[in-house]
Amino acid sequence: MVKNILVAFIMLFCLSPHLFAQDTPIQSRAYPKNYFRYPLDLPPVTAGTFGELRPNHFHSGLDFKTNQVTGYPVHAAQDGYISRLRVEFGGFGNAIYVTHPSGYTTVYGHIERFAPALEKAVHQMQETQQTDMVDFNLDPMQIEVCQGDVIAWSGNAGASAGPHLHFEIRDTKTEETINPQLFGLTIPDKVPPSLYAIGVYHLDSKPFSEYTPRQFITLTGKNGSYRLLKPQVINVSGETGFGIIANDQTSASPNHNGIYSLELKVDGQTVYTYAVERFAFDETHAINAYLDYPEFLRTHRYIQKCFIPPGSKITLYAQSVNRGVVNFNDDAVHALEYVVKDVAGNTSTLDINVKSNSSTAELSTAPPGTLFHYDKPNEFSNDKVKVMIAPGNLYDGLDFTYSTLPKRPGTYSLVHRIHNHLTPINDTFDLWIKPDSTIGKYTDKAVIVNTDGVCENSTYEDGYVKTKARTFGDYFVKMDIEPPFIIPINIKNGATLKKAKSIALRIGDRLSGIKGYSGKIDGKWVLMQWDYKTHILHYYFTNDIAPGRHSFDLTVTDAKDNTAHFSAGFYR
Repeated sequence: MVKNILVAFIMLFCLSPHLFAQDTPIQSRAYPKNYFRYPLDLPPVTAGTFGELRPNHFHSGLDFKTNQVTGYPVHAAQDGYISRLRVEFGGFGNAIYVTHPSGYTTVYGHIERFAPALEKAVHQMQETQQTDMVDFNLDPMQIEVCQGDVIAWSGNAGASAGPHLHFEIRDTKTEETINPQLFGLTIPDKVPPSLYAIGVYHLDSKPFSEYTPRQFITLTGKNGSYRLLKPQVINVSGETGFGIIANDQTSASPNHNGIYSLELKVDGQTVYTYAVERFAFDETHAINAYLDYPEFLRTHRYIQKCFIPPGSKITLYAQSVNRGVVNFNDDAVHALEYVVKDVAGNTSTLDINVKSNSSTAELSTAPPGTLFHYDKPNEFSNDKVKVMIAPGNLYDGLDFTYSTLPKRPGTYSLVHRIHNHLTPINDTFDLWIKPDSTIGKYTDKAVIVNTDGVCENSTYEDGYVKTKARTFGDYFVKMDIEPPFIIPINIKNGATLKKAKSIALRIGDRLSGIKGYSGKIDGKWVLMQWDYKTHILHYYFTNDIAPGRHSFDLTVTDAKDNTAHFSAGFYR
């Protein structure tokens, strides 16, 4: 149904280009205005916008600033019920999901603490599961809320770079996340997007890769009008793609945020349209297909490609002709126009000229390899390694390459160079490595590690160490027999903790990673909370701990079931 509606919109948009006002965002459907309220009582100022480009994902909501402090009341945006509560190590840290009768769900992330009824439900689940990390659904009648009710207080929990409230509006049925500003939750904005450079890609009918010839040309301008820094006619030939570096900011904040929409026109015809209206979470990693991924890894620049790899399934592409790839096969001068907008309708434009000239064609110099297809199963194997990639995990065809490097000290295989890290993977691929005989009887402790130090969750079976790898790169087998470490901060045997608010210890693991931890006082399980930013594990004292002597015990386990213990007596 979603696809049918989108197709209908695209046809309408293409056939009636003047149907929408100049400042109306490109979107596939209408959303109710004046239905949701802002989740904070602060003037709406954002540090991050919907669809903003982030490493390995599109930003899924609005990040409302909270004056660099925590503790502001967070309000339910509309009537509904608490449908899900979550406490996680990274990510949102603490999050609330409110489902509304209109078919939408709002999400509130990085909160400092829950409202009392929600806090009680979380603690009950933590007690039941005997872990601080919980993620559970609630019945519709369990905790109902009205618009404006305080459901939490803002914070800095999880993978947050500073105090703020992350806010989302999702389609309850499809779980797609939708741009909140399309519901009227706007941010003051009279500033048009900024344009910095364009990219020209000489595709030559070959798959896009790090070897695709490309050139980048700097722009200059302001107030929505941009031009090439050095006036010129750009030479092109044959199949060509274009890209652009652009961002935006609002009137309320100097933060550089993401744009809303991008159109590329050739000789007055729109050949490519991109708009951050809504997307599904299983699409978000495909940002690496939207960006010039090799250039991002090499220079950390977000170059937005205005052509679509054939294996990309992102629904943010509202419209394209031939996937945005333009075939220049004459000797004429052609006019290109970029139209870049923010969600408020502020517009920046760039006009450039290109000239087709077959004598200037650049050829790809990719090394020969095994041809992998983006839409078919792919497999490479020899007597030491197997690589299996399912359909849909490559964005384009690939000349897959493989080689080996010498064995490293303390490892149990050669280093296997699985293509290279400049080609993105949408999800994961199966990687099997056969360890050498020196691994002996400790196969249950074997892990696959890459040369960046990333240890993948691994199992041993049929003579191979197996994992689902997330990136191409250099991989080898190691053995994890070392337990996690526990470093006490304010507790030792005989310590007096009468004035302490908590017991604090730093925990970690040097290879496979922490799988779990359990703390007990006087033999009874107690809630331990692990902070994402400091890696400090806390037990916060409650009135249940009476004055006198007590025993504290902590067990920490890594992913390979290596275990560390710490025990101490203390006085309260």
